[in-house]
Amino acid sequence: MTLTLALTLLLSVLIGISLGLLGGGGSILTVPILTYVAGMNPKEAIAASLFVVGATSAVSAVTHARKKRVQWRTGLVFGAAGMAGAFGGGLLGGHIPGTILMIAFALMMVATSLAMIRGRKNPAGAPHQGDLPVPKVIIEGLVVGLVTGLVGAGGGFLVVPALALLGGLSMPVAVGTSLVVIAMKSFAGLGGYLTTVTLDWTLVGGVTAAAILGSFLGARLAGRIPEAALRKGFGFFVLAMGVFVLAQELPSPANLIMGLTATAIATAAALCWFAIPACPLRRTSLGSPATTTATEAH
Repeated sequence: MTLTLALTLLLSVLIGISLGLLGGGGSILTVPILTYVAGMNPKEAIAASLFVVGATSAVSAVTHARKKRVQWRTGLVFGAAGMAGAFGGGLLGGHIPGTILMIAFALMMVATSLAMIRGRKNPAGAPHQGDLPVPKVIIEGLVVGLVTGLVGAGGGFLVVPALALLGGLSMPVAVGTSLVVIAMKSFAGLGGYLTTVTLDWTLVGGVTAAAILGSFLGARLAGRIPEAALRKGFGFFVLAMGVFVLAQELPSPANLIMGLTATAIATAAALCWFAIPACPLRRTSLGSPATTTATEAH
């Protein structure tokens, strides 16, 4: 086993931990690992990530289902709509230059990370626990599926909030249900990509096996770690990864400007966090679903 392959497999465990613990983030880790560590081209990395994340999500969903954390009706309705959008996104992505796909992927990472760091305030009133608003879920599923199929990302961290708000699910159940949705639309997106891309299935199989092992650990940790802190910390990590991908893919001097700007913002944020007691970065939304996860999980 080469050092590159060993490092790829080791990092792949983090993919499963993210999916099992947070219900998302798998593709955000998979695509950079396969591109910059394993050496795949962007289209192959995106297609492979759809298989890795789909298979890992399916296995992890079984673990969550045994703990009564999956609402099948909600997941199947959302997932069916997401499959249609993902297949179309996969078809479209196969005809778009790899550099553009990676830039779009990086922008999705940045947007996702900012949403994770900022958190969400509860909407007015308690979540609706009655009938599922099917038209809204179908539209949401189509849009999220299209994004997932196109750039291989944007699944879990868009699905989990949608399930919590539209389906009236608690966060632990939203996480488990999101894994069903992610598996369904990941395989649909993969089907679209395989019309124009071929994969090294030996490597993809190894990465998938490592990710599945990580998913078991993530599922065991779900509900035991304060998710507010975990999600915010992971958000900063995703933000750094997104900036790194942009710096790699943007032409000069745009990549240099991006790097300098990111460094300046990171320095300012660090100074605010450690030197200013009233720093806004320290504030958390008490009504954020992430904050309530640990209490709802038990």
